Amino acid sequence: MAIDFDAIRNKLNQLSGNNSRRNTMWRPEEGGEATVRLMSFPDNDGQPFKELWFYYNIGNNPGLLAPYQFGKPDPIKELINKLRDEGSKESYELAKKLYPKMRSYAPVVVRGEEDKGVRLWSFGKTVYQSLLNIMLDEDYGDITDPFEGRDVKVTCTKAPGRQWATTEVRPRGKQGLLNEDKKQAKVWLDSMPNLDDMYELKSYDELEKIVNDWLNGDDVTDNIGTSRSPAIVSQPKVNETSSATTKYASLDDAFADLEDL
Repeated sequence: MAIDFDAIRNKLNQLSGNNSRRNTMWRPEEGGEATVRLMSFPDNDGQPFKELWFYYNIGNNPGLLAPYQFGKPDPIKELINKLRDEGSKESYELAKKLYPKMRSYAPVVVRGEEDKGVRLWSFGKTVYQSLLNIMLDEDYGDITDPFEGRDVKVTCTKAPGRQWATTEVRPRGKQGLLNEDKKQAKVWLDSMPNLDDMYELKSYDELEKIVNDWLNGDDVTDNIGTSRSPAIVSQPKVNETSSATTKYASLDDAFADLEDL
């Protein structure tokens, strides 16, 4: 049988970390600023950026993809609905802690780091709203257009006394090309990372076991549950729930860990 050298290269890249999420994702550094060029995902129902919903701070997991967004059975969503139906204050508070959080994603080329190619920038609701408002401003329009778009200045600062940093975005200068070299621009447009490859969608049984272990104060995740029944609703100890939900000071911290895996 002939050797598949492309398969060998892919395996070597995996072993060396060249295809790792850390190399694919970009995030602004605290206390710094960067100039980036945002790009739009193709075939995304006319939306420039993509959204994913995660459950986070459940046990030792920085982020868990929510299956319901893909039309799949979701034990954590079932648990949330059951807790809301119970109607007690304790159940309501626990349900709130389990609600999924949205992260948005944009393909991005960082100016000065063009040799690293197209990467993915993950950001929260505030930055997402700011970018969409810029695009709706007739003075700027589609900042992701490869011919008439604009670079964006990204500033990440942490004010004294604040728990986490704040990221601000502002369009820069005049309209311009994604790259003056049309061939390189096409390479970038054709080589956007596949967001679907970045995160693992766990099975119903895996998620059921994770949430039940968390509720019972047992975060061991070596074994996968086999029951297909709805997640067991048992009230966790107050201290255990508190420590789990405060492991990360912000969503950015949680997803920084998730992106480094």
